[in-house]
Amino acid sequence: MGKKVDAAVALEDGSVFYGTGFGAEGTVSGEFVFNTSMMGYQEILTDPSYKGQIVTMTYPLIGNYGINPEDMESDKPHVEGFVVKEVSRIASNYRSREDLGTFLERHGIVGIEGVDTRAITKLLRVKGALNGVISTEELDREKLVEMAKACPGLIGRDLVKEVTCQTAYEWEETSPWVEETLYHLKIKTQPDFHIVAIDCGVKRNILRIMRTMGARVTVVPARTGAEGILDLNPDGIFISNGPGDPQGVPYVAETVRALIGKKPIFGICLGHQILGLALGGTTYKLKFGHHGGNQPVMDLTKKTVAITAQNHGFCVDETSIPDDEVILTHINLNDRTPEGMQHRSLPIFSVQYHPENSPGPHDAITHFLEFFEMMKENGER
Repeated sequence: MGKKVDAAVALEDGSVFYGTGFGAEGTVSGEFVFNTSMMGYQEILTDPSYKGQIVTMTYPLIGNYGINPEDMESDKPHVEGFVVKEVSRIASNYRSREDLGTFLERHGIVGIEGVDTRAITKLLRVKGALNGVISTEELDREKLVEMAKACPGLIGRDLVKEVTCQTAYEWEETSPWVEETLYHLKIKTQPDFHIVAIDCGVKRNILRIMRTMGARVTVVPARTGAEGILDLNPDGIFISNGPGDPQGVPYVAETVRALIGKKPIFGICLGHQILGLALGGTTYKLKFGHHGGNQPVMDLTKKTVAITAQNHGFCVDETSIPDDEVILTHINLNDRTPEGMQHRSLPIFSVQYHPENSPGPHDAITHFLEFFEMMKENGER
């Protein structure tokens, strides 16, 4: 006997899928995206970059190792809703503290299972990202589609204001996994640096890495101006990941523009896009974005390829930035979109993907080591 149908997914193109609700009850809307990761669902749920989006997981079984406090990327889930083929009621892992359904219910996140996630993924690949709804309250097809069509899109919206911190704070937590990597690679910590991180929706593992490598890390709200950041006397400035359209947060690009040439700067994901805007470039929306842990990226400077974790729906237009100032350092091998850039004369660089997700055992360290080296060289001048 099948599970009871008591929830529905509706997309703005008129597609409707029925399934079974789990987590919280209610009706939520957002931009539907698909994520191709086989694991890491807790990090996906708690990544502030997913604010405004409903995530569909392509892997068919989600939740089998439960939820634990160590893998939180923020203090709560930020997805608008969660769509899976099948949710596991068994949480089998020694670190697990609760199951996925209980976690979502506790945080008010609506989930649905039993729908054809392959069909949803194919729709998004063919038609591009679509707005839609999940509901455990309304099952009428026409009403659901009307609600889906009424959803606001992401273009031009400021979602950073909904996830950034309200006051500055010092980050203290370190990572035992990064400590092991530093030990294995015989890398000494460097406690002489002070990094100011502009919080556009920063993931905790980024902060853990920089702190474990020895730096003092001060996290500041996204609205903090250049003068306020420089008053903290940082050795380097980090621009974090975050949700939505980089052109929806012009105030961050203005701040970064005023910091160029003052201190070494490193950006990840939204931080990469904001840096592109600060350097005079433009950004555009991708058809369905890159969301998952298996995106191949080539380092054009080393002619090496890494399989990376990614989560973005917007992209820097590399042709909009003067190539006499900035060099393209990385590209996505699936669609040839830019994945990294570096200033030709200033200590500034960024990557579009997420090195802190560590798809490989030591992937997290390389770009952070580069940032630390830039701070060291800048201090010796």
